[in-house]
Amino acid sequence: MLNLLGSSMKFCDGMSRRNFLQIGAFGAGLTLADMLRAKAQASNVPDRVGASTPTKSAIMIYLPGGPSHLDMYDIKTEAPVEYRGEFRAIQTNVPGVQICEHFPRQARMWDKLSCIRSIVSVDEHSDSLVMTGYSENTNRISHHPSFGSVMSRLRGNANADIPPFVSLRGMSIGCEPGYLGVAHRAFQPSGAGMANLTFPAGVNTERSGDRRDLLERFDTTRREIDQTGSMRGMDAFTQRAFDMVASGSTRRALDLSAEDMRTRDRYRGIEQFLTARRLVESGVGCVTLAYGGWDTHERNFETLRRQLPELDRGIANLVQDLHDRGMDRDTAVVVWGEFGRTPRVNGNMGGRDHWGPLMGAMVAGGGLRMGQAIGASSARGEYPRDRRYSASQVLSTLYRSMGIDASMTFPNGSGRPMYILDDREPVTELL
Repeated sequence: MLNLLGSSMKFCDGMSRRNFLQIGAFGAGLTLADMLRAKAQASNVPDRVGASTPTKSAIMIYLPGGPSHLDMYDIKTEAPVEYRGEFRAIQTNVPGVQICEHFPRQARMWDKLSCIRSIVSVDEHSDSLVMTGYSENTNRISHHPSFGSVMSRLRGNANADIPPFVSLRGMSIGCEPGYLGVAHRAFQPSGAGMANLTFPAGVNTERSGDRRDLLERFDTTRREIDQTGSMRGMDAFTQRAFDMVASGSTRRALDLSAEDMRTRDRYRGIEQFLTARRLVESGVGCVTLAYGGWDTHERNFETLRRQLPELDRGIANLVQDLHDRGMDRDTAVVVWGEFGRTPRVNGNMGGRDHWGPLMGAMVAGGGLRMGQAIGASSARGEYPRDRRYSASQVLSTLYRSMGIDASMTFPNGSGRPMYILDDREPVTELL
């Protein structure tokens, strides 16, 4: 006789109820129902199904290792050769703005883009600063949440079958939810995470209906013996976990074969950019991806000759697609790494080393003002000359474009209210 009181009840194919709803990619071995429950508890709301949700989204493109600001958006044509390096500047379609010769696609559409040339960083190989607004050393103590986790916390649970925060590059300190809790970790659609968004072999939609009935009978029986009402509180989350797996909305967004062949050809070799666009189209609030390796202590120009054209193609295709679909005002894009590179080329086969005093960023969309080059660096690209900004201020501007006030507070683990960002004056030129 089937024991309906056991929490490890088996389905007819030997899979347990818990295993069917297991989504390991949400972290800490949580079932998907557990994650949804934790999200509601973190929001101090038992269940937010049907709550209103913002329509704005962000795509955070991280260039790991620290890209050379001097060889991308801040070419120093008048500097000595040992500073300006090997690349020429080209004119964009906005008068007075020049960028690297290996960015011809962006140059032709600069009216849809802007860059900031005067951002001060720190010498840390970490995405913490550009994803949370705080350095890794600070975050090991304060546990500030990532941009995507804040989006997850404020977006609520309105769309039951779409995760609010997706990382296409795995987990890192910059993707962690900090004091917002594990419910707001990024979903990682790879490995076990992707496998758990599909039905097990041999299970079709008709059979899944039988499983729904079985779950309902299981929960009914549990309710009869549970007079505390706790099972009634869990049922909504169990139902939503089932719907998230069964609906396939996330799975379909990740399936690039649904795109026409011409689009897939445009993104060949840079598919993450296309996946990011499809995810925000499906309703994901924040997508983060990484491209290339930019820690060019040696062979800086050799590496960039290979990577910059592909990055150019990825950015141009993504931004143009967002415009063509009418998504540009509601989707902000940012491209940056953790710091810049030394203005003076080193003697190690033409490399550039770490440089925290200055870096750059490219932004697009989100209703921000485009067609600009904001701020200026010194003649040799060593320090900001004017309009000095921090990474936190750039994030504050992106939060504002999402309709989020960076002066909002959330309680940390000890109950102390914490601002989303401490340094939160925006980049005014973008507003």
